[in-house]
Amino acid sequence: MTIGWCFDNTYSRLPEAFKENINPIPVKKPELIILNNDLAEKLNLNFSNLNDKEISELFAGNSLPPKSNSIAQAYAGHQFGHFTMLGDGRAVLIGEHLSKKKERYDIQFKGSGKTAFSRNGDGRAALGPMLREYIISEAMHNLAIPTTRSLAVVKTGEDVIRETSLPGAVLTRIASSHIRVGTFQYIAARQRKDELETLLDYVIHRHYPSIKNSKNRPLELLNIVLEKQINLVVNWMRVGFIHGVMNTDNMSISGETIDYGPCAFMNTYDPKTVFSSIDKMGRYAYCNQPIITKWNLSRFAECLIPLIDKNQEKAIQLATEIINSFEKKYEEKWLNMMRDKLGLFGTDEKDKFLILDLLTWMHQKKVDYTNTFCQLMNEKFKEDKNYEDQDFLNWKKRWNERLKTNNNTPEKYIKLMKTVNPLVVPRNHKVEEALEAAEKGNLKPVNLLLEILKKPYTKQKNIFDYQVPSPFNEEYQTFCGT
Repeated sequence: MTIGWCFDNTYSRLPEAFKENINPIPVKKPELIILNNDLAEKLNLNFSNLNDKEISELFAGNSLPPKSNSIAQAYAGHQFGHFTMLGDGRAVLIGEHLSKKKERYDIQFKGSGKTAFSRNGDGRAALGPMLREYIISEAMHNLAIPTTRSLAVVKTGEDVIRETSLPGAVLTRIASSHIRVGTFQYIAARQRKDELETLLDYVIHRHYPSIKNSKNRPLELLNIVLEKQINLVVNWMRVGFIHGVMNTDNMSISGETIDYGPCAFMNTYDPKTVFSSIDKMGRYAYCNQPIITKWNLSRFAECLIPLIDKNQEKAIQLATEIINSFEKKYEEKWLNMMRDKLGLFGTDEKDKFLILDLLTWMHQKKVDYTNTFCQLMNEKFKEDKNYEDQDFLNWKKRWNERLKTNNNTPEKYIKLMKTVNPLVVPRNHKVEEALEAAEKGNLKPVNLLLEILKKPYTKQKNIFDYQVPSPFNEEYQTFCGT
């Protein structure tokens, strides 16, 4: 097969503690559902010489590419605050592919069968959750937010049992790596300093070679990962994305969004919005995402203490200083992001109040998060009397006064706003409609949704239905799919 695979599997060469060598478990009747040709091109992969059956066999794990080396990765995690030893319980990493530009990508099959880490699980995945990850991860990529991506979804021809019997599927996930905070937690829990040093060396070599000669590499790594995670979560807040399951095993060291289980996009602005059916206490609510990010980073810092300094007290002090820089850095980046959303150049000490007053009004009036910023850009596709409210009009006067500073012009501020305020996001009810149709064998709604989400910042014809929230007010819930 002249597909163009170029495997160089460095992670599988790490010590046995880091993984289990295991192949995906073959499935009965693989059927290709979707193939991401844009991503394939970026990876320099060409599937045009294969028929659908051959592609299906490949992405189901029934036939593995030459030089792949299939493993399940070990990691731990604080799941809703409780520490657990985990690992890939329904996924295998078939290898690391190098593009022509020598960019390294993990190729992972999700839903590929039991591993040593499956505990009581069946190691399989259902079609709906795998297509959800495909749709949302591609949407995030097009929103210019760091993310893992999806290359293919294949039906297995086998049912999986959750609350009901569902069609099974395998997703092919692409990531710059699958190394998580939980990976460090797993190795740190073994209390083998040599293994921890091996992991540190590996991560720096693979992701952050610029710090390999730093005086204190673990401290530098902590600082970089903190910056990456702040940037990531500020981006989530920008578009109203709620991850839903920010356990430490779902925080990537590379700074990519990973694991699209019970995720969703906020419609009505409410900081306490939660979609996950299992998040009863709102731990991972929209407003808590920055707080949880800092909490997860603190767990990462704990793992690095033995490597930061021989003197434990000094190591803790140095790590604590970096963790305590989180709030100031986050607030500064969040404020600048919100300034961009409002088309504001430069800084003004009153900006924070201007921003918070708008968000307070949005919360009180229960208006749509995405569409309020569209309204401010004069992208009005639906009449809404909320925007004739006197409090909003008074706020707009203050906003217009602020817009006049720093040599700003309507052309300049609208141009800035259009780069950060999407006109369309994956509306929850449209995602559900597409998934329901796909489970019945109709892929047209999935393909149409993906096409619209390719250009979230561009005006497109006939997309009104994708810009308005659901006409129904029922409580929307998402599920993990395990």
